[in-house]
Amino acid sequence: MNPAYATVDHTFTVPLDHAAPDGPAIEVFAREVADPARAGERLPWMLFLQGGPGGKSPRPSAGSPGWLARALKTHRVLLLDQRGTGRSTPVTARTAARFGSPAGLAAYLGHFRADSIVADAEHIRRALCGDEPWETLGQSYGGFLTLTYLSQAPEGLRACYVTGGLPGIAATADDVYARTYPRVRDRVHEMYARYPDDAPLLRKIADKLAAEDVRLPDGDRLTTRRLRTLGLALGMGDGFERVHWLLDEAFDGAGELSGTFLHQVMALTGFTDNPLFAVMQETLYGQGAGPTGWAAARALTAYPEFAEDADPLLLTGEMIYPWMFRDITGLRPFAGAAGLLAERTDWPKLYDPHRLAANEVPVAAIVYHDDMYVDAGLSLATARTLGAARVWVTNEWEHDGVHASGGRVLSRLMDLAAGRVGPSGV
Repeated sequence: MNPAYATVDHTFTVPLDHAAPDGPAIEVFAREVADPARAGERLPWMLFLQGGPGGKSPRPSAGSPGWLARALKTHRVLLLDQRGTGRSTPVTARTAARFGSPAGLAAYLGHFRADSIVADAEHIRRALCGDEPWETLGQSYGGFLTLTYLSQAPEGLRACYVTGGLPGIAATADDVYARTYPRVRDRVHEMYARYPDDAPLLRKIADKLAAEDVRLPDGDRLTTRRLRTLGLALGMGDGFERVHWLLDEAFDGAGELSGTFLHQVMALTGFTDNPLFAVMQETLYGQGAGPTGWAAARALTAYPEFAEDADPLLLTGEMIYPWMFRDITGLRPFAGAAGLLAERTDWPKLYDPHRLAANEVPVAAIVYHDDMYVDAGLSLATARTLGAARVWVTNEWEHDGVHASGGRVLSRLMDLAAGRVGPSGV
């Protein structure tokens, strides 16, 4: 039997700082994937830009997302581990602990934003394709990367497909979180409407955590605020079920929190595999407009319904708080650096509005009407100012629609970009 995929592993040496090519270097890993029946053909390249920040590319397997099978019908796909993730000189708690000072670590991490990732992609494109442009598929944060790519190096792009990831190009961190909390609140209430017993169960767990010192398997104390971060899952198509079935096994027969529950909570909220998600989350919105300054924590004070003693208890979503860097083992080595990043005021601009307005590279984007993570209003405002953009607005899927839909979302976007179908919603 032929293997499902033909793969070739590539490792590239790139400057840590592309503005200082003779300075320190890091490695960036990418996996080339092709249909075995077409591996010898000269196929156009599609670069997959993974969501995140801090997420590595998927590993091809029998359970790979359906979009990959669709892409391989016509393309050779490059699965990029963005710098700091997977096999690309990974940033972990262990590597962070080796830095001599928080300032040194913060300076290092300042080179892990979208502008550096795009520069890596261009380095790789030239190595693999020469002068030929390629296509990109950007999921979630990958869409943010796409807009940076179009701002910095549009000559490298033939067409771009964006799934749930058109950023507000002028939005500050404060703008983003002012819009995010109401969406998360509404999503939690929707979960409670679907599973009414979950609201009193979460309240019961939170009351127990407030009264007792409950420890996770790694020794971290489980607190109500850490419990609430389970809400990060609620924006995915199966998010309600993931949280519901986790809660279903919360207590053992003796009325104590079960080992199964505590282990899963530790894994889901520990950031062991992706500390960059927590460390870099608010830096996505730093563009020289002052410090991000722990915007999610500041915005929380405007929503009393999110109080820890509120009933029903509201979970939180894609928010990062200063306490995480004190309470979570995998984030403690980043604490000082994260504070310095939150205070930084000289972030380079990630988007060029004038260049984006004049863009001629076909961009096809799906905007999920009820997206919990990326505000649809900000996405549509960006789409109206982005040249050559065609947008499909739908509530058929949640944020993970490109994965959950088989190949349907990617197929429609490819048709949109080629002009075979018309846009909707803008």
